[in-house]
Amino acid sequence: MYEGVVQDLIDELGALPGVGPKSAQRIAFYLLAAEEVDVRRLAKVLVEVKEKVRFCRVCANVAEDEECRVCQDPRRDPSVLCVVEEPKDVVAIEKTREFRGRYHVLGGAISPIDGVGPDDLRIKELMARLADREITELIIATDPNLEGEATATYLARLVKPMDIKVTRLASGLPVGGDLEYADEVTLGRAFEGRRLLDV
Repeated sequence: MYEGVVQDLIDELGALPGVGPKSAQRIAFYLLAAEEVDVRRLAKVLVEVKEKVRFCRVCANVAEDEECRVCQDPRRDPSVLCVVEEPKDVVAIEKTREFRGRYHVLGGAISPIDGVGPDDLRIKELMARLADREITELIIATDPNLEGEATATYLARLVKPMDIKVTRLASGLPVGGDLEYADEVTLGRAFEGRRLLDV
């Protein structure tokens, strides 16, 4: 245990997701050794991000305006909507440069064990967006884990009566992976999602 403000800093850093006690201590001592100008710049950015960044009123992606850059882009296809769990998922999909539609960020996934139900997510807002009949395909891009699968199944059942094409991102073996290290679920998904080889 350290004294006063040093321990306070370690405690605050340790409260961040993915930062354990050892990492918090390392970061704290890095900041103590850093130039004052660098620490002030970090503090300024932290305050600025809380003041300027909000969530898009349409899709709930991070934005500095009322709407995010994707929702403002007139070149995006308004008939295709990709549902993701978090704003970081939007960034991951955008990096592929494969998707030209729009997004809807749920704000998590259904997880009864964590006390997260459908009412805790932005599902009502999604249904309101789907009700205007402009969207013809809904791509569900939730994580390929138990919570993501539960959320995808829930959404698919909810949307089924609306006559909207519902698709799910393919999942399976990673490029460069070895079969012997794949778990049964991943390998099973790879078999389900197999495709014809054109030679």
